Amino acid sequence: MKQIINECFDTERALYGSDGLHIKNCRFTGPADGESALKESKNILAEKCYFNLRYPFWHVTGAKVDRCRLTGKARAGFWYCRDLEIVSSRLCGIKALRECENVNVSNSYIKSNEFGWLCKDISLKDTSIEGEYFMLSSSNIHLENVELKGKYSFQYVNNGIIEDSMLNTKDAFWHARNLHVKNTVIKGEYLGWYSEGLTLENCTIIGTQPLCYCKDLRLINCKMYECDLAFEKSHVEAIITEPIISIKNPLSGYIKAPCVDEIILDDKNSTCKISVGANL
Repeated sequence: MKQIINECFDTERALYGSDGLHIKNCRFTGPADGESALKESKNILAEKCYFNLRYPFWHVTGAKVDRCRLTGKARAGFWYCRDLEIVSSRLCGIKALRECENVNVSNSYIKSNEFGWLCKDISLKDTSIEGEYFMLSSSNIHLENVELKGKYSFQYVNNGIIEDSMLNTKDAFWHARNLHVKNTVIKGEYLGWYSEGLTLENCTIIGTQPLCYCKDLRLINCKMYECDLAFEKSHVEAIITEPIISIKNPLSGYIKAPCVDEIILDDKNSTCKISVGANL
Protein backbone atom coordinates (compact mmCIF):
# COMPACT_ATOMS: atom_id res chain seq x y z
CA MET A 1 0.00 0.00 0.00
CA LYS A 2 1.14 3.49 -0.76
CA GLN A 3 1.23 5.58 2.42
CA ILE A 4 0.11 9.17 2.87
CA ILE A 5 0.82 10.52 6.35
CA ASN A 6 0.15 13.87 8.03
CA GLU A 7 -1.14 15.65 4.94
CA CYS A 8 -4.13 17.96 4.39
CA PHE A 9 -6.44 17.92 1.37
CA ASP A 10 -9.21 20.34 0.43
CA THR A 11 -9.46 20.13 -3.37
CA GLU A 12 -12.17 18.44 -5.42
CA ARG A 13 -11.65 14.64 -5.72
CA ALA A 14 -8.26 14.94 -4.06
CA LEU A 15 -7.51 11.20 -4.15
CA TYR A 16 -10.00 10.13 -6.78
CA GLY A 17 -9.73 6.58 -8.11
CA SER A 18 -6.94 5.47 -5.79
CA ASP A 19 -6.09 1.78 -5.41
CA GLY A 20 -4.14 0.42 -2.45
CA LEU A 21 -3.80 3.48 -0.24
CA HIS A 22 -3.01 3.83 3.49
CA ILE A 23 -4.00 7.30 4.71
CA LYS A 24 -2.87 8.08 8.25
CA ASN A 25 -3.31 11.21 10.39
CA CYS A 26 -4.58 13.15 7.38
CA ARG A 27 -7.10 15.97 7.29
CA PHE A 28 -9.70 16.61 4.61
CA THR A 29 -10.68 20.21 5.19
CA GLY A 30 -9.83 23.68 3.98
CA PRO A 31 -10.85 26.75 1.96
CA ALA A 32 -11.12 25.02 -1.42
CA ASP A 33 -14.09 23.10 0.04
CA GLY A 34 -13.69 20.23 -2.42
CA GLU A 35 -15.89 17.16 -2.18
CA SER A 36 -15.65 13.43 -3.06
CA ALA A 37 -12.07 12.98 -1.84
CA LEU A 38 -11.87 9.20 -2.34
CA LYS A 39 -14.61 8.62 -4.88
CA GLU A 40 -14.26 5.49 -7.06
CA SER A 41 -11.34 4.20 -4.98
CA LYS A 42 -10.63 0.67 -3.74
CA ASN A 43 -8.48 -1.08 -1.15
CA ILE A 44 -8.30 1.91 1.18
CA LEU A 45 -7.17 2.07 4.81
CA ALA A 46 -7.98 5.36 6.50
CA GLU A 47 -6.48 5.58 9.98
CA LYS A 48 -6.89 8.44 12.45
CA CYS A 49 -8.12 10.81 9.76
CA TYR A 50 -10.36 13.87 9.98
CA PHE A 51 -13.03 14.39 7.32
CA ASN A 52 -14.70 17.79 7.20
CA LEU A 53 -15.83 17.86 3.55
CA ARG A 54 -18.79 16.33 1.71
CA TYR A 55 -19.08 12.84 0.22
CA PRO A 56 -15.62 11.46 1.12
CA PHE A 57 -16.38 7.79 0.39
CA TRP A 58 -18.60 7.28 -2.67
CA HIS A 59 -18.42 4.17 -4.87
CA VAL A 60 -15.54 2.79 -2.78
CA THR A 61 -14.83 -0.96 -2.72
CA GLY A 62 -12.79 -2.55 0.05
CA ALA A 63 -12.20 0.08 2.74
CA LYS A 64 -11.36 0.10 6.43
CA VAL A 65 -12.01 3.28 8.38
CA ASP A 66 -10.21 3.10 11.72
CA ARG A 67 -10.40 5.76 14.47
CA CYS A 68 -11.57 8.42 12.06
CA ARG A 69 -13.90 11.35 12.54
CA LEU A 70 -16.46 12.56 10.04
CA THR A 71 -17.88 15.91 11.15
CA GLY A 72 -21.32 17.32 10.48
CA LYS A 73 -19.92 18.89 7.30
CA ALA A 74 -18.93 15.45 5.99
CA ARG A 75 -22.51 14.73 4.97
CA ALA A 76 -23.43 11.60 3.03
CA GLY A 77 -20.08 10.09 3.93
CA PHE A 78 -20.49 6.53 2.61
CA TRP A 79 -22.70 5.91 -0.43
CA TYR A 80 -22.61 3.01 -2.89
CA CYS A 81 -19.74 1.29 -1.05
CA ARG A 82 -19.00 -2.42 -0.86
CA ASP A 83 -16.92 -4.40 1.65
CA LEU A 84 -16.67 -1.62 4.20
CA GLU A 85 -15.40 -1.79 7.80
CA ILE A 86 -15.80 1.11 10.23
CA VAL A 87 -14.02 0.75 13.59
CA SER A 88 -13.81 3.05 16.62
CA SER A 89 -14.94 6.06 14.60
CA ARG A 90 -17.35 9.00 14.89
CA LEU A 91 -19.80 9.68 12.09
CA CYS A 92 -21.66 12.96 12.56
CA GLY A 93 -22.87 13.92 9.08
CA ILE A 94 -26.44 13.47 7.90
CA LYS A 95 -27.17 10.45 5.65
CA ALA A 96 -23.84 8.87 6.60
CA LEU A 97 -24.46 5.47 5.01
CA ARG A 98 -26.67 4.65 2.05
CA GLU A 99 -27.00 1.90 -0.56
CA CYS A 100 -23.93 0.06 0.72
CA GLU A 101 -23.30 -3.70 0.83
CA ASN A 102 -21.33 -5.87 3.25
CA VAL A 103 -20.73 -3.31 5.99
CA ASN A 104 -19.38 -3.91 9.51
CA VAL A 105 -19.47 -1.13 12.11
CA SER A 106 -18.04 -1.62 15.62
CA ASN A 107 -17.12 0.42 18.70
CA SER A 108 -18.31 3.60 17.05
CA TYR A 109 -20.52 6.63 17.70
CA ILE A 110 -22.99 7.74 15.07
CA LYS A 111 -25.06 10.91 15.07
CA SER A 112 -26.76 10.93 11.70
CA ASN A 113 -30.34 11.30 10.54
CA GLU A 114 -31.30 8.96 7.71
CA PHE A 115 -28.43 6.58 8.42
CA GLY A 116 -28.21 3.19 6.77
CA TRP A 117 -30.88 3.45 4.07
CA LEU A 118 -31.18 0.72 1.44
CA CYS A 119 -28.17 -1.24 2.66
CA LYS A 120 -27.58 -4.99 2.43
CA ASP A 121 -25.68 -7.26 4.80
CA ILE A 122 -24.91 -4.68 7.47
CA SER A 123 -23.68 -5.41 10.99
CA LEU A 124 -23.36 -3.02 13.94
CA LYS A 125 -21.77 -4.02 17.25
CA ASP A 126 -20.92 -2.13 20.46
CA THR A 127 -22.09 1.11 18.88
CA SER A 128 -24.16 4.12 19.96
CA ILE A 129 -26.48 5.81 17.46
CA GLU A 130 -28.59 8.97 17.40
CA GLY A 131 -30.78 9.72 14.40
CA GLU A 132 -34.20 9.49 12.79
CA TYR A 133 -35.25 6.99 10.11
CA PHE A 134 -32.41 4.63 11.00
CA MET A 135 -31.92 1.71 8.58
CA LEU A 136 -34.89 2.46 6.31
CA SER A 137 -35.51 -0.35 3.77
CA SER A 138 -32.29 -2.22 4.56
CA SER A 139 -31.99 -6.01 4.52
CA ASN A 140 -29.97 -8.71 6.26
CA ILE A 141 -29.10 -6.67 9.32
CA HIS A 142 -27.40 -7.74 12.57
CA LEU A 143 -27.20 -5.49 15.62
CA GLU A 144 -25.49 -6.53 18.85
CA ASN A 145 -25.06 -4.32 21.92
CA VAL A 146 -26.34 -1.23 20.13
CA GLU A 147 -27.86 1.80 21.85
CA LEU A 148 -30.24 3.74 19.63
CA LYS A 149 -32.02 7.06 20.17
CA GLY A 150 -34.28 8.36 17.42
CA LYS A 151 -37.72 8.08 15.87
CA TYR A 152 -38.97 5.99 12.94
CA SER A 153 -36.27 3.32 12.97
CA PHE A 154 -36.18 0.02 11.06
CA GLN A 155 -39.08 0.90 8.76
CA TYR A 156 -39.38 -1.55 5.85
CA VAL A 157 -36.36 -3.52 7.08
CA ASN A 158 -36.29 -7.09 5.76
CA ASN A 159 -34.50 -9.99 7.50
CA GLY A 160 -32.27 -9.62 10.52
CA ILE A 161 -31.34 -10.16 14.14
CA ILE A 162 -31.13 -7.58 16.92
CA GLU A 163 -29.78 -8.69 20.28
CA ASP A 164 -28.65 -7.33 23.65
CA SER A 165 -29.52 -3.77 22.67
CA MET A 166 -31.34 -0.68 23.94
CA LEU A 167 -33.73 0.94 21.47
CA ASN A 168 -35.38 4.22 22.44
CA THR A 169 -37.37 4.82 19.29
CA LYS A 170 -40.91 5.79 18.38
CA ASP A 171 -42.67 4.00 15.52
CA ALA A 172 -40.01 1.31 15.24
CA PHE A 173 -40.32 -1.68 12.90
CA TRP A 174 -43.22 -0.34 10.82
CA HIS A 175 -43.72 -2.66 7.84
CA ALA A 176 -40.62 -4.63 8.89
CA ARG A 177 -40.42 -8.27 7.83
CA ASN A 178 -38.69 -11.32 9.29
CA LEU A 179 -36.87 -9.77 12.23
CA HIS A 180 -35.83 -11.58 15.43
CA VAL A 181 -35.21 -9.27 18.40
CA LYS A 182 -33.68 -10.86 21.52
CA ASN A 183 -32.76 -9.68 25.02
CA THR A 184 -33.48 -6.08 24.09
CA VAL A 185 -35.28 -3.13 25.68
CA ILE A 186 -37.57 -1.33 23.23
CA LYS A 187 -39.05 1.97 24.39
CA GLY A 188 -41.37 3.99 22.17
CA GLU A 189 -44.91 4.49 20.96
CA TYR A 190 -46.68 2.43 18.27
CA LEU A 191 -44.13 -0.36 18.04
CA GLY A 192 -44.15 -2.67 15.07
CA TRP A 193 -47.34 -1.68 13.27
CA TYR A 194 -47.92 -3.51 9.97
CA SER A 195 -44.93 -5.78 10.54
CA GLU A 196 -44.79 -9.35 9.28
CA GLY A 197 -42.77 -12.17 10.81
CA LEU A 198 -41.57 -10.12 13.81
CA THR A 199 -40.34 -12.20 16.78
CA LEU A 200 -39.57 -10.60 20.15
CA GLU A 201 -37.81 -12.91 22.61
CA ASN A 202 -36.94 -12.03 26.23
CA CYS A 203 -37.57 -8.37 25.44
CA THR A 204 -38.88 -5.50 27.53
CA ILE A 205 -41.44 -3.40 25.65
CA ILE A 206 -42.40 0.06 26.92
CA GLY A 207 -44.96 2.42 25.36
CA THR A 208 -48.51 2.92 24.19
CA GLN A 209 -50.38 0.95 21.52
CA PRO A 210 -47.73 -1.57 20.53
CA LEU A 211 -47.87 -4.28 17.91
CA CYS A 212 -51.04 -3.51 15.97
CA TYR A 213 -51.96 -4.73 12.48
CA CYS A 214 -49.18 -7.34 12.61
CA LYS A 215 -48.99 -10.66 10.78
CA ASP A 216 -47.13 -13.70 12.10
CA LEU A 217 -46.18 -11.88 15.33
CA ARG A 218 -44.51 -13.86 18.13
CA LEU A 219 -43.61 -12.77 21.66
CA ILE A 220 -41.63 -15.21 23.80
CA ASN A 221 -41.28 -14.45 27.52
CA CYS A 222 -41.53 -10.69 27.10
CA LYS A 223 -42.36 -7.94 29.58
CA MET A 224 -44.74 -5.12 28.62
CA TYR A 225 -44.88 -1.87 30.58
CA GLU A 226 -47.08 1.19 29.93
CA CYS A 227 -48.60 -0.84 27.08
CA ASP A 228 -52.26 -0.11 26.46
CA LEU A 229 -54.50 -1.06 23.52
CA ALA A 230 -51.96 -3.67 22.48
CA PHE A 231 -52.24 -6.13 19.57
CA GLU A 232 -55.19 -4.53 17.76
CA LYS A 233 -55.95 -6.36 14.49
CA SER A 234 -52.86 -8.56 14.89
CA HIS A 235 -52.29 -12.25 14.23
CA VAL A 236 -50.25 -13.06 17.32
CA GLU A 237 -48.77 -15.78 19.50
CA ALA A 238 -47.59 -14.23 22.75
CA ILE A 239 -46.38 -15.28 26.18
CA ILE A 240 -46.11 -12.23 28.44
CA THR A 241 -44.48 -12.50 31.87
CA GLU A 242 -45.74 -9.22 33.41
CA PRO A 243 -49.21 -7.57 33.65
CA ILE A 244 -50.50 -5.59 30.67
CA ILE A 245 -52.65 -2.47 30.87
CA SER A 246 -55.01 -3.38 28.03
CA ILE A 247 -55.45 -5.59 24.97
CA LYS A 248 -57.75 -4.60 22.13
CA ASN A 249 -59.24 -6.85 19.43
CA PRO A 250 -56.36 -9.11 18.43
CA LEU A 251 -57.50 -11.00 15.34
CA SER A 252 -56.18 -14.52 15.86
CA GLY A 253 -53.75 -16.76 17.73
CA TYR A 254 -53.24 -16.65 21.47
CA ILE A 255 -52.01 -14.33 24.23
CA LYS A 256 -50.99 -15.55 27.67
CA ALA A 257 -50.32 -13.11 30.50
CA PRO A 258 -50.44 -13.15 34.31
CA CYS A 259 -52.78 -10.13 34.39
CA VAL A 260 -54.55 -7.80 31.96
CA ASP A 261 -56.27 -4.76 33.44
CA GLU A 262 -58.68 -4.45 30.51
CA ILE A 263 -59.56 -6.70 27.58
CA ILE A 264 -61.52 -4.96 24.82
CA LEU A 265 -63.30 -7.33 22.44
CA ASP A 266 -65.84 -5.32 20.46
CA ASP A 267 -64.87 -6.60 17.01
CA LYS A 268 -66.72 -9.74 15.93
CA ASN A 269 -63.71 -10.78 13.82
CA SER A 270 -61.46 -11.08 16.87
CA THR A 271 -60.94 -14.80 17.57
CA CYS A 272 -57.67 -14.66 19.50
CA LYS A 273 -57.63 -16.75 22.67
CA ILE A 274 -56.57 -14.68 25.67
CA SER A 275 -55.52 -16.58 28.82
CA VAL A 276 -55.00 -14.73 32.08
CA GLY A 277 -53.60 -16.24 35.25
CA ALA A 278 -50.57 -16.77 37.41
CA ASN A 279 -49.78 -20.28 36.22
CA LEU A 280 -49.71 -20.24 32.45
